[in-house]
Amino acid sequence: MSVVDLQKKALDLLARREHSRQELQRKLSRLDADSAEIAAALDALEARGWLSDARFAAAYVRANAARFGRFRLEQALRELGIADALIREALDNLPEDDTELLRARTVWQKRFRERPRDEQERARQARFLQSRGFAYEVIRKVIAGLEDE
Repeated sequence: MSVVDLQKKALDLLARREHSRQELQRKLSRLDADSAEIAAALDALEARGWLSDARFAAAYVRANAARFGRFRLEQALRELGIADALIREALDNLPEDDTELLRARTVWQKRFRERPRDEQERARQARFLQSRGFAYEVIRKVIAGLEDE
């Protein structure tokens, strides 16, 4: 497959949604293309500004911040091949009024609606929020019902 064909396929994928370079590389490698050709195609797309890991990270955080905590977003972006500096930048650009505590409360309210009655229920709710990537301090405040400090 030629570099031009790979670029067309990558643009088709990018037209649907943002992708990280690693994602596109993985998807294009399924087409039995040479890795050097894939790299050349992706380099050309980056040079034109059509492929950007920073833009992908920002879009990913915007799309998923309402459902997940900082740790989970960080982990997912790392798995998608995003550099740590770009991850920090994307997470730091969350709106000021969109705090981790507020997001955790929203996720908790959708799932549980009422405070835990016993220690077993408290542990279950804490595990749920932890699996969503929220920090321990945030989880503790949500379950205890403390106000944002």
